[in-house]
Amino acid sequence: MAVQPLRMTTTTAVRTRRTRPLLNKVPEVTVWFWVIKILCTTVGESFADWINTRLGVGLVNTALIFTAVFVVVLTVQLRLKRYVPFAYWLTVVVVSVTGTLYTDILTDQLNVPLWISSAAFSALLAAVFGAWWLRERTLSIHTITTLPRESFYWLTVLVTFALGTATGDWTLDLTGWSPGVSVLLPLGLIASITLLWKFGANPVLSFWLAYILTRPLGANIGDWLASPKVAESPGDPTGLALGTLTTSVIFLGLILATVLYLTATRSDVTESRITPDHEAAHGLHTPGDPRRERVALAGFGVLAVATAVLLIWAHGQPHATPAPEGDAAPTVQLPPGQAVKKFPPAKIHALKARASTALKDVRAGNTAGAHTAAKSLRDLWDADEASLRPLDGTGWTFIDAQMDQVLKTFGIDHSNPPMAPAKQEAELATLLTDLR
Repeated sequence: MAVQPLRMTTTTAVRTRRTRPLLNKVPEVTVWFWVIKILCTTVGESFADWINTRLGVGLVNTALIFTAVFVVVLTVQLRLKRYVPFAYWLTVVVVSVTGTLYTDILTDQLNVPLWISSAAFSALLAAVFGAWWLRERTLSIHTITTLPRESFYWLTVLVTFALGTATGDWTLDLTGWSPGVSVLLPLGLIASITLLWKFGANPVLSFWLAYILTRPLGANIGDWLASPKVAESPGDPTGLALGTLTTSVIFLGLILATVLYLTATRSDVTESRITPDHEAAHGLHTPGDPRRERVALAGFGVLAVATAVLLIWAHGQPHATPAPEGDAAPTVQLPPGQAVKKFPPAKIHALKARASTALKDVRAGNTAGAHTAAKSLRDLWDADEASLRPLDGTGWTFIDAQMDQVLKTFGIDHSNPPMAPAKQEAELATLLTDLR
């Protein structure tokens, strides 16, 4: 008889070890979660801009680099058995940059209108959510305890960053608001969603709506900090003139400090094991008040309609928008070679090499090659702006206007289709003459 209790205890312990749930792989949704998420989205905007334009890597190459980095950090994250603040938030930072770049490629390289990008990413997000729900029967982040759930989670995060970038940029185009003013819209929407959640709105729906809105909020903050105090041309954003590099360094430092704090305090770590009681506490199996959820859902609808009305009204108000680059024209006339006289010969040689390649491909009938060379020329010119413009503003403006005429003939950064090869050849020849 004395042996029987021991046998029952042992059996119970074995059963517990075999059936206990896995560790959750994401942090608890506390105020720290939202703070660091906004910091990450700001870095996604400013750091991507800095690498793309200031380092001269180019948009597509930058996207390829960060896609590779994303694969690496995500692999590390997926192999971990528990939530590790540094690995998790590093993945979020990389995802924020990568998602931003994907949208920028559609807009700047492929000339896809922002409303189409927004609609496409919305449909993609709905498809991801649908597949996630059909397989797991939950969209909650409180039980990311299996590889399929975590894979769905990171795919969703990537799409939300791309969608947030598209909708945020589309809003700016519609309204003509400055980045500082634009911060107020997503901030107000997040506050409204929080109030509806506290009233009784579905917590999963509330979370993902707020999560998407943090992307335009962080991007607007980044643009506000990085943009010059005085617009270089009508409609250009203005801000505190910290620059993209300084803004990126500041926010990366804040992210690192926050991650170190969370690592030390473990204040964002969920319960060590996800139990049925923990799932019920987060609303996975225990429904909320149906009446309150219906009222809150109607509140979301009213919020959406009010936002649409506000954007339509703002779009109808007189406001300055960035002038189309196709309208650029030299304001002064300079003799050949005069505009680049104060510029480093090595940089001018590199520009001439790309322009010559484009011209050669045009004459050979290599349309794809000429288009690629013209894009490379554009990327190099944009990357050199910070170093060339201070040397001779008049010369830079003159070449920039002619460079824009070249890009217009290829339909790059312009809404028009590519022009006839003869027109492309003529503008390239003019540019090469100005660069000599």
